[in-house]
Amino acid sequence: MMMNRFLSTQPSKVIIADDHPLFREAIKKALQANCSEAEYLEAGSFESLQDLVDQNRDVDLVLLDLHMPGVSGFAGLVYLCKRYPGVPVVIISANEDPVVIRRALDHGAAGFIPKSSSTAEICTAIDTVLTGEIWSPDSVQSNLPGRNDSEISLAIRMGELTPQQFKVLMLMTQGLLNKQIAYELHVSEATIKAHVTAIMKKLAVNNRTQAVLIAQQLAVARPG
Repeated sequence: MMMNRFLSTQPSKVIIADDHPLFREAIKKALQANCSEAEYLEAGSFESLQDLVDQNRDVDLVLLDLHMPGVSGFAGLVYLCKRYPGVPVVIISANEDPVVIRRALDHGAAGFIPKSSSTAEICTAIDTVLTGEIWSPDSVQSNLPGRNDSEISLAIRMGELTPQQFKVLMLMTQGLLNKQIAYELHVSEATIKAHVTAIMKKLAVNNRTQAVLIAQQLAVARPG
């Protein structure tokens, strides 16, 4: 039986971002048992996560699920790592595919924790990340594939988007038209058209379909 491992590096503020309230609560309780002094904040959507990080720039760690409402796959990770470079983001996911883990690390994740991990393993991972190291499961470290330089190049371009442009692109990937996006974001359709033009320029594409395809290349299939 594995002994419980207390965090040696104590965070003061942690954001748990997952669309399942029961999972957020389970992770929070597991961490509280080892670090009761920290403040734990929760986000059920990517939009609420953006707001939390904006309001809490002193956050020590973000635990991020790969399938958050309002964002597509690794796009959320790319956005967070670019906009908040001082905040370590750890992916915590039910997907344990070595290819997915490699992609997460290449896109800036400070670690990758499978949801099947024990409390002790989660604490070990967080300890490692808080000391400035990268963590991934021992079981897959020797099986990680090589870098996908093409995808990394796409992610770099996406990282140049402003927060509003990023929101527009994510709504584009959902199939919304400019008029619908304008309604969602409470701005004029002309403003959205300007954002779309800027997005295409930064992504080096000629039309919105190509922009959506770039975003979709950062998608991650849910484990079957």
